[in-house]
Amino acid sequence: MKLIIVAGTPGAGKTSILLHTIKILKQSYKPSVVKIDCLNTDDDKRFAKLDVPVLLGLAKDMCPDHFSIYNIQEMIEFANKNKSDMLIMETAGLCHRCAPYTNNSIGVCIIDATSGPNNPTKVGPFLSSADIVAITKGDIISQAEREIFRERILEVNPNCKIIDMNGISGQGAAELANMISKITICESKTDSLRHNAPFSVCTLCVGEKRVDKKHHRGLLRKMDGFQQYIGE
Repeated sequence: MKLIIVAGTPGAGKTSILLHTIKILKQSYKPSVVKIDCLNTDDDKRFAKLDVPVLLGLAKDMCPDHFSIYNIQEMIEFANKNKSDMLIMETAGLCHRCAPYTNNSIGVCIIDATSGPNNPTKVGPFLSSADIVAITKGDIISQAEREIFRERILEVNPNCKIIDMNGISGQGAAELANMISKITICESKTDSLRHNAPFSVCTLCVGEKRVDKKHHRGLLRKMDGFQQYIGE
């Protein structure tokens, strides 16, 4: 079974892109869809209109990417129960430092071109470790800006395949579906992350609200060594 993990920046159009792409993939596959969000969403209903099995997960007070990784086995069991040959999981984009892709998956990053030409160099492994990068909203910036944005992506991920997509018109959906179909996954019995999650074992992570340093321990960095820039 092919596992497709879709991540990216908030508001980039991940769900809209997937709706167009799944319509095409359904011609050759029997997909199941898992939607991971933070507090609330009705995107699961949008997926259900495509007549595919849909599972919704709300991470609540947990990072949605961490929540996705922790529950991958349950998602696979859900897809197997529905006799699917493809599982598409969309995770909410919040942290530029997380990446939910595993070695047994196809990693798809959806990124918003209007976030600025330097944005690709400011985000982390959800872009740099993706197999496919879909650029959205490129139609509302100039050709020069699109070319710069594309080059910035290749700087951080020179081996990725790049597609220009439009969540409204469906432009690029056929190309994305074709890429997903052609990529072969070398599955292993024990799956693992392509990139480690952030170091986040500290008292803030487990719910401590007090800000005084005496209440905190774990992997927390101090500002020692930071350079100061004071304007004239």
